[in-house]
Parts: sequence; C-alpha cells; structure tokens
Amino acid sequence: MGELMRKNIGDQSISTVFVLIIFCIFAVSVLMVLMLGVSIYQNLTEISREEQDQRLALSYIRTKVRSNDESERLHIGEFHGHPALIYHEVFGGRLFRTVIYHYNGWLNELFSEADLDFSPADGTQIMPLDELRLEELGEGLIMVATGTRSLLLHTRTRLANTASGSEPLKEVLPR
Repeated sequence: MGELMRKNIGDQSISTVFVLIIFCIFAVSVLMVLMLGVSIYQNLTEISREEQDQRLALSYIRTKVRSNDESERLHIGEFHGHPALIYHEVFGGRLFRTVIYHYNGWLNELFSEADLDFSPADGTQIMPLDELRLEELGEGLIMVATGTRSLLLHTRTRLANTASGSEPLKEVLPR
C-alpha cells in the first residue's frame, strides 16, 4: 500500500508539472499576441497621423490659395533654395509678401515686407510635414504634393474666363 501511494504521488507531481508547463506556454503565447497587437496598433496610428497631417497641410495651402487667388499676386518660387508658394499684398502703400515653404520637417509661413530678407528659420512653424513639392503647371495650375497626397489648384481668376463654370479648385487624392 505504501508503494501504491508513492506511485500516485509521483504521477500527481508529473501531472501538476505538465499542467504548469502548458499554462506557461499559453501565457507566453497570449503575451506575444498582445505585444504584436500593440505594435500593429502603433504602426496604424502613426500612418493615420501622417496621412492626416498631409491632408491638413494640403487644406491649409488650398485655403491660402483661395484667399489670395489672383494669378498676378500668387506664384511658385524659391525661398533660400526651398520651393515656396509666394504671394504679394499691398497694405498702406507698402508691398508685403507671404511665403509658404517646407523647412526642417515643418510647413512654415513667413510674412514680411517684400524687400526684406529673412532666413527659412525665421518663419512660423505651422505643422510637421515630411516633404512639400510645388510645381507651376501653366495656365494658372499649381500642383502641391505632400508625401502620398497631391492637390491640383487653379486660380479663380483663370477659371472665371472659362465657359464651364466648374469649381475653382480640384483635388486629386491620393496620387
């Protein structure tokens, strides 16, 4: 009878160890799945934030173009080697310029008298942005691109002369 009890206790110990090993494997598996889920969620959140920043930057530029859409005041140029959207305005008989450009990972805006020279670091940081591409396509068309998004703008002044009467600004998303 003593030998039978020792054998039952030994079998019970092996069963307990086996159950603990299976429980540990299950716990590690659950932990790995949770860590993978957190990683995927962080990646999706970052991608979503970048896309939202690009849409917001394009919306900001579209609003600036709409409010200053006379083709003789608005043009694409360079600001210290950076492509820039530049428009001029007259206040109190003096000429001012607003420059929208990309510098050090930010969309920047600089408002100053037209004849004063400022550096790109002097502008106001509007929002983080990885890249900004600007291209004048002719006939009042301007292509603005940020990463995977692009926007095609046409000044109202040019479109008012067409017979179609279509919306002054057309958006092309994504490219």
